[in-house]
Amino acid sequence: MNMNLFRELTQLHGVSGYEKSVSSFIAEKMKKYVDETIIDNNGNLILYKSGCGKNKKKLLFAAHMDEIGLQIIKIEENGTLMFKQLGACWIYTTYQSRVVFKNGTVGIISSRVKPDKIDNQHINMFIDIGISSKAEAQKLVDVGDVAAFIGDYTDMAGNCITAKAIDDRVGCFMQMQALMDIENPENDIYLTFTVQEEVGTRGGGVVAHRTRPDIGIAVDVTPAHDRPGDLEGSNTLGNGCAIKISDTGSISDEYLVETAITLCKNNNIKYQKDVIYVGGTDASPISVSGDGIKTIGFSTPTRYTHGPHAIVSSEDIKNTTELIKAFMNTEFSW
Repeated sequence: MNMNLFRELTQLHGVSGYEKSVSSFIAEKMKKYVDETIIDNNGNLILYKSGCGKNKKKLLFAAHMDEIGLQIIKIEENGTLMFKQLGACWIYTTYQSRVVFKNGTVGIISSRVKPDKIDNQHINMFIDIGISSKAEAQKLVDVGDVAAFIGDYTDMAGNCITAKAIDDRVGCFMQMQALMDIENPENDIYLTFTVQEEVGTRGGGVVAHRTRPDIGIAVDVTPAHDRPGDLEGSNTLGNGCAIKISDTGSISDEYLVETAITLCKNNNIKYQKDVIYVGGTDASPISVSGDGIKTIGFSTPTRYTHGPHAIVSSEDIKNTTELIKAFMNTEFSW
């Protein structure tokens, strides 16, 4: 696997609604592997690769390009920046984090009240860019500008990786790697890279409506439950691809779940069943698009997901990529 590609993806600046740099990067990297490249009116990137199978199906894979971030709503007279969140930013990982605007301006997130009094209210927080007046701050930033968290890509012990924006640049990477590895897929492949998932899964339904696939596969992260503080469940780093059974917004098609598990068993792909009671992916809008679409999700368990230092297993990335490839080359029987 080209892990340097994954590194580059995580470090791109692509807050929800402002994903153009990510889209351009992916389109350029994938142009020699696909037959057609489309960017729709909302900014979703759609890459098409024709399949060679006699009984081929149309497979839609969807990974979202956007990452959580912050948007300036007001510049105070003392040069500090009030902000709102774009996507769910945990208060305890937001405080004292570093952020960067597209022009390279770096800020530190602080609070108007003592840290133990923040009480999950982002309105009590601000970004400090080192400026002490509104006039000076306005030379660098303006209302509406967006900032992404700073979280360097770092290899860790235990085949783990930490970085910002693993949600969902890891999904983007796995889709890209899978298609790079397959010269002639069995099925027609629509690799899609969606926008604004973190603010309401807004891209998945649009790409599904446009492509009208037979099968939809959301490729994303899912919470790991092997450390305290991130809900309850069975997901564990290093236990393989997480095959989605259900989440808040979707219940995976039974036939597709059975097919995925059979593929894992036949191809020695390590897997685990993913059941979460809070959270969702683009699988939700895809499944109810048009007349309804058979849908499933493939994910990598991820610790500390909506923070600047998420952790993911490279072995889980490998296994999930292998399952994506197997799905691309499966002759579906219904």
